[in-house]
Amino acid sequence: MTLPALLAAAPPALPHTSSDGRLLCAVLLAIGVIVLLITKLKLHPFLALTLGSGVLAAVAGAPFDRLTSSFVTGFGATVSGVGLLIGLGAMLGKLLADSGGANIIADTVLARSSRRMLPWAMALIAAVLGLPLFFEVGVVLLVPIVLLVARRGGLPLMRVGIPALAGLSVLHGLVPPHPGPLVAVDALKADLGVTLALGLLIAVPTLIVAGPLFARVAERWVGPLALPAETARPETEQREHTPAFGAVLATILLPVVLMLGKALADVVIDDPKAVPQRVLDFVGSPLIALLAAVLLGMLTLGRAAGFTKARISSTVEKSLGPIAGIVFIVGAGGGFKQTLIDVGVGDAVSSWSAKWHVSALLLGWLIAVLIRLATGSATVATITAAGIVAPLAVGMTSTHSALLVLAIGAGSLFFSHVNDAGFWLVKEYFGMSVGQTLKSWSVMETVISVVAIALILPLGLLV
Repeated sequence: MTLPALLAAAPPALPHTSSDGRLLCAVLLAIGVIVLLITKLKLHPFLALTLGSGVLAAVAGAPFDRLTSSFVTGFGATVSGVGLLIGLGAMLGKLLADSGGANIIADTVLARSSRRMLPWAMALIAAVLGLPLFFEVGVVLLVPIVLLVARRGGLPLMRVGIPALAGLSVLHGLVPPHPGPLVAVDALKADLGVTLALGLLIAVPTLIVAGPLFARVAERWVGPLALPAETARPETEQREHTPAFGAVLATILLPVVLMLGKALADVVIDDPKAVPQRVLDFVGSPLIALLAAVLLGMLTLGRAAGFTKARISSTVEKSLGPIAGIVFIVGAGGGFKQTLIDVGVGDAVSSWSAKWHVSALLLGWLIAVLIRLATGSATVATITAAGIVAPLAVGMTSTHSALLVLAIGAGSLFFSHVNDAGFWLVKEYFGMSVGQTLKSWSVMETVISVVAIALILPLGLLV
């Protein structure tokens, strides 16, 4: 099909409205509908985002027969760009969990840590495991380990619990291949390798402050927490063979190294025709890097743990079911983002930002903060904020567009409270009251968000 035919077949963009006031009302009403549907009516975020997108298009003045055209286009583009990566990340995480690789990492690090270094060791374990694991899976795996370490080391639960939670949360909000950062990278057309490198750079000091350092403050605020009489740890079934520590670590870090290698080659070699750069561009692309890690994990995790071929296949298959909801939420967020762009919201935000001289990084962070507080979902906050500020990324350097991704990710973590499923997950696992959870988990999330943006803003001025 020729290019003119393709353009003719594509759904036309929604008409831009000329009234900034009407656009502002449309955005506020759409976000209000999404918040109401998620928080009050307990509707699934996929449905809430779908309905909110229709409200946005209708109020902005889109023709009735084209209310959903932008949503469908954005949904397809986002799922095609991000869905594969989320699926591969889930496969790697499931192999890591079922093979006992997570326990191998934890046991090896803890065996080499003194009592005084245990909080730092828990932060390190959480950060390493947080690379391939989704937040909820990481919590389920790590909390029993945290309880065990607190009991054996005679430490207050908050002293080791907060560093573990901080490690998972920082990676979840700032570092690909987690869904939020991936969607923001796709929406802002940022370079994934650069985003990964800068995300790790920001994540380390943020984790130090929000993890081991804040843990001492949280310990005083929350007070002593009772440990359960029996600490249940999700051990895999007993088997003769277990993965080796070095092999597990190499598998987890392989996609990170490949993507960072691509980003480094783009800076150092900067010649698209050079063979080394072409090779690194291929193996360092997110799809190939994660696919390589999954295939390697089948050997270093699955086969090393004694899994049969059928068991490995079953493990990979079971990893995809739980992420279906995440993929649909991400796709719906992409549809909402495309609707925002097509009705002209992005252009209006660009105009307001220039008029008011507001930093794009700060604006992205603030928008994500507001949506996070309203909806409780870091992923929804990231997707929506990325859609609103996407036009600001046009013409940005790869470094600044990556920093904008990180600013939005930092804002999406701000003050998790009672409308966030993660809040209740942490509360129940640690046996805390609502007040204690607010003083520890919620404040920790806020510390992560504020420290991260405090590092991102000056970095944007320097690079």
